Amino acid sequence: MQTRVSGTGYEGSATVGAVLPEGAPALPSRVSWGAVIAGAVVALAIGLMLNALGAGVGATTVDAAARDTPSASSFGIGAAIWVLVSNLVGLAVGGYVAARLSGTSDNTDGTLHGLAVWGTTFLISAVLLGNLVSGIASTATTGASSLLGGAAQGVGSVASAAGQQVANRTSTGTLQSATQGLVDRVQGALIGSGGDPVAMTSDQRKAEIGTLATRRVTDGQLSQQDRDRLNQLVAAEYGISPQDAQARVEQAEQQAAQAAQRAEETARRAADTAASGASIAGFSIFGIMLLGALSAVLGARRGTRDLLTFRSARVV
Repeated sequence: MQTRVSGTGYEGSATVGAVLPEGAPALPSRVSWGAVIAGAVVALAIGLMLNALGAGVGATTVDAAARDTPSASSFGIGAAIWVLVSNLVGLAVGGYVAARLSGTSDNTDGTLHGLAVWGTTFLISAVLLGNLVSGIASTATTGASSLLGGAAQGVGSVASAAGQQVANRTSTGTLQSATQGLVDRVQGALIGSGGDPVAMTSDQRKAEIGTLATRRVTDGQLSQQDRDRLNQLVAAEYGISPQDAQARVEQAEQQAAQAAQRAEETARRAADTAASGASIAGFSIFGIMLLGALSAVLGARRGTRDLLTFRSARVV
């Protein structure tokens, strides 16, 4: 025997004490996407309206002439609270609208309509925010490109004029001679490595000092032979005694070690700050979304129609 119950907002068929027979009508869809979209639009509109009101109220607190403007921290906290409350109010009203327009009298269905409004609203907000950021970045890039393009044209004109003057005053032979002299100087500095520091030229000593200093930085230490060699080079280059050269090298190593330690500490602090910021942002977004879901659900439960109670059912 089949029982049909009508008047509850949904009609369905059920078989008492047996499996549904073949060909029985399927349950109708219990979601109203029109109501969900309407609720999301209302939620976004109310949130935007309240945020605009908050921007106006915040602007009235700025008094640059009298220097009576709230601090940046107070202003930021107040703005964050206002935005949160505005979004919660918008989601609550949007959930109410969706549940009311869906025509459902079931609290679970109303709650799900509210959650659908919450999810749709946050997705639309994410897309709009992404487009806004992309538009700002595109505008900034276009402006910078135009500015750099104009500057490049001006620099190109100046460079062209200067190049013409240089070309008129400089011959190819002179440039080749200067280039060859520089190459010979570098080759001479490299060839002289390992010789007597006193007999070496200044370029040769500086080149070998740079090589040993690079090895000290990359390897972390020098062998005793390399350290003695570095002291001899420094003494010969700057005309000081071996003891003074050794003291100067040790001082330079100490300063380099301190600089490396400070750089490492700075990098660690920056990494810790970035991690803390990411953690706070993640928890904040989670909390905001959770509060938004609760607000939409409460609004939807409020907007759900009252369930009709029947004292009897029609049996067919």
